[in-house]
Amino acid sequence: MNLVEFLNPNTEKFNSKPAIGFKKADKWKDLSWRDFRRMVFKTANALKSLGISADDKVAIYSDNSAEWIVFDLAILALGAVTVPIYSTNNGEQAEYILKDSGSKIILVGNQEQYDAAFEILNKEGSLQQIIVAKKSIWIKKDRSIYLEDFIKKEAETFDIISKEADDLATIIYTSGTTGVPKGVMLSHGNFTECFQAHFDFFKFKNFENEVSLAFLPLTHVFERSWTLLCLYGGAKVCFLENTKLIAHALTEVKPTMMCAVPRFYQKIYAGVNEMVASGSDTKKKIFNWAIKTGSELAELKRVERKVPLSLQFKNNIANLLVFNKIKNKMGGRLWFMPCGGASVSPEVTQFFDALGAHVTVGYGLTETTATLTAFPFTQYQHGSAGISLGDTQLKIGENNEILAKGSGIMKGYYQQPEETAKVFTEDGWFKTGDAGLIDEKGNLTITDRIKDLMKTSNGKYVTPQPIENLLSNDNYITQAMVVAEGKPYVTALIIPNFDALKDWIEKMDIPFTNWQEIVNSETVKEFYRLKLDEIQKGLSGFEKVKKFVLMPSEFEIGTGEITPTLKVKRNVVLNKYSALIDNMYAS
Repeated sequence: MNLVEFLNPNTEKFNSKPAIGFKKADKWKDLSWRDFRRMVFKTANALKSLGISADDKVAIYSDNSAEWIVFDLAILALGAVTVPIYSTNNGEQAEYILKDSGSKIILVGNQEQYDAAFEILNKEGSLQQIIVAKKSIWIKKDRSIYLEDFIKKEAETFDIISKEADDLATIIYTSGTTGVPKGVMLSHGNFTECFQAHFDFFKFKNFENEVSLAFLPLTHVFERSWTLLCLYGGAKVCFLENTKLIAHALTEVKPTMMCAVPRFYQKIYAGVNEMVASGSDTKKKIFNWAIKTGSELAELKRVERKVPLSLQFKNNIANLLVFNKIKNKMGGRLWFMPCGGASVSPEVTQFFDALGAHVTVGYGLTETTATLTAFPFTQYQHGSAGISLGDTQLKIGENNEILAKGSGIMKGYYQQPEETAKVFTEDGWFKTGDAGLIDEKGNLTITDRIKDLMKTSNGKYVTPQPIENLLSNDNYITQAMVVAEGKPYVTALIIPNFDALKDWIEKMDIPFTNWQEIVNSETVKEFYRLKLDEIQKGLSGFEKVKKFVLMPSEFEIGTGEITPTLKVKRNVVLNKYSALIDNMYAS
């Protein structure tokens, strides 16, 4: 079954109901299921007219948009294969993916992407045509056409090409924290089995009434799988093109569902705690009382025990006084919030539980069509990554590596049989590269990436992620990268939260010059030293960051320092800032 088959029954059921939302001229617009299917089918016919047929590769190089998902579904409806390229990839990275996949057509979303694609088009290779999502992009006439013009004269009906479960649907090139990107091959069955596993696991009610905000990059398996699942189930999906406008979009769209990475929740957690810390004693008392009340109620719900009326009444007051103000900044309706891509500390998930805005933590990889495990609605274990979904089987192998089997596991890496063989055991278990443990109730706890485990020169093993999470839970720290491998003690490169730090230096009457001078200021460094002492109180001596460098700017996706899901590429950062790191160990 082609995973796009849901278009027909959903259009019959929901015809004039909104399928997707998008922003045009600063206003949110809707596209009904009827018009959404019509756009997909016209695009599929246009691609067919260009000679695209089953198993051909077609690329998408764009930020999130309505055009992105329409083009994706049109490619799949044709039986062709979608090759997403991160919108932040430069021309060289895009060229590698286009050549490796043999993509014939590409959809681009902005001027920079068009210019890069046009340069590739004029080199010898498989690329034949550029489709341009927006009329605001200036194009040359040579083998370039606006999407609107591309589909204008095409028929509105289309027979979706039948596919087998094992047939290739997409090749997703891993952004990867190490090495050359590899093309992960996912099938139609990988997706449809994944969808069904989620519906069986969560048993959603009236799912067609939900509204999801697509905020993470659609190129990433997490958002792509979730968005397709939402559409599969008849929910409406709104596409946010500019992620910097997330705060506005939340209050405008008022989503009921949204997937995000831990950093999103860490920032809210840290911001609220900092605001409370700087408030009056009365406000602190009210907040602490509200959190205590919310936590008691959340814990009873977690273990499926009856909530006393008196506690429910107190929680209603806590909502009025504290929680609703926070939840309204997230739109006021969010209740299902899948979270993945990195580990998240239990303090953060417990905080959101207390608010009554439960975060559903999960674990998975591109190679597993995202979700292997997730928090169920009750009996979940804070600090874990939940229990397995669907037919997923997990076990712990050598070096505590998490091994997986199930319907979500990829077909392999595109045209890389040797690399594929490396990640499977002889009896077919997929090697995740993550270390973890499974308790007697089936809860999976991720301890760290195996490659990230560090051994100091004193023979102590340091797992960086929990330390980095602890640091970045603070409002004054956006990101931290721990260094310890082969070193006598732990150090860190710290990215300050520049907004919070700017407010602090203003209060301290420190004149702003530039960030390089500010982060090198002894006053600022002492502020962070004291902060780290406080944050690290609970750590063992050998785990504590002894020295640190404050960075004058954030790690960049474009320079390869972080992945599009904000994970630090340790090797890149270690090489780029080796002099700064060496200096921390020089004295």
